[in-house]
Amino acid sequence: MQTETIWIVLVAVLLLIELWAINRVRKAQGKSSNKLLWIVVIVFVPLIGVVAWALTGPKHTEHNPHSPQARQ
Repeated sequence: MQTETIWIVLVAVLLLIELWAINRVRKAQGKSSNKLLWIVVIVFVPLIGVVAWALTGPKHTEHNPHSPQARQ
């Protein structure tokens, strides 16, 4: 495998991770200004932004208080 091909694959994987992270930030609970700040950091500082968001960023909650499981 050529070096260029490896870099293209790595960039494609990073782009997919960025899109996933942006989608998670968009769906997370919290203030819109915080979400916008995280999206800007993820877009303009890709690798460091995704790592920083994964460690300290807004958390997406799966808990739904109206679900039947929550009442048990």
